[in-house]
Amino acid sequence: MESHKKQECAAEIDQSRRKLLVGGGVLAAGAALAHFGGMVNSAHALGCATEKWPWPYVKLDPAATAEIAYNEWYRVFCGAAVINSVFGQLREKVGAPYDTFPADAFVFLEGGQVGWGTICGSPAGANIVANCIIGPRIAGDAAGHHIAEEIMQWYSEASMPVFTPKSPRISDELIKTTADSPLCHVSVGKWMKAANKPIGSAERKDRCARVAASTAYRLVELLNDWKDGKYKPKATHAAVRDFGITAQMNCMECHSGNVPTPPMAAKK
Repeated sequence: MESHKKQECAAEIDQSRRKLLVGGGVLAAGAALAHFGGMVNSAHALGCATEKWPWPYVKLDPAATAEIAYNEWYRVFCGAAVINSVFGQLREKVGAPYDTFPADAFVFLEGGQVGWGTICGSPAGANIVANCIIGPRIAGDAAGHHIAEEIMQWYSEASMPVFTPKSPRISDELIKTTADSPLCHVSVGKWMKAANKPIGSAERKDRCARVAASTAYRLVELLNDWKDGKYKPKATHAAVRDFGITAQMNCMECHSGNVPTPPMAAKK
């Protein structure tokens, strides 16, 4: 599998090199070869080198990671904050492949994916981290997939925010709520109603920063268990098995008669 992937990478690079040389002519050969060298480095960083799992991981301090995520939220919001809280430390402790990972690009996870209120960026960012480090389930070790499942269920069931930073930007104690859902719209909406605070309030922002920190804390706990060989999947949510369709844990709280009802597979 790895050899085949390298052959594909090499073929793509060679094809691009030929196009550059033929299209640019002899006078452009120097510039084309320089660009080709950059393409080789990019392919190595983004394709051939990184699609081999697990990535090197050293155990991290959950509390220190949570503090980083809390502060990063105020720069890149929830999803990228969770990713940076882990990959930023591993960039310093390990180096490659973390030193080429564009974590800030995942700022789009904010607001449930560019403000659409779907999956909260905090569990989405945590799932990206787990599957990058351990590998997706097609890579052979399903632990990254199981950790992602567990993060989703934990996020839905936890009384949030769990983590309190050492130096919070809001000194008042923040109310806690349980979303019963991984959706940003539901999670934030329930908290706003209970706290009687609007979306743009400093309290709501700090609540979401603490949720990102809480998620980063839990993620590192799970990754450390995996590193020690102690991780055992605990998630119980299985929508396809139970309902015959992909779904979150809690549909009926928002939906009524318009929830799609799929044909159920016969149970053996």
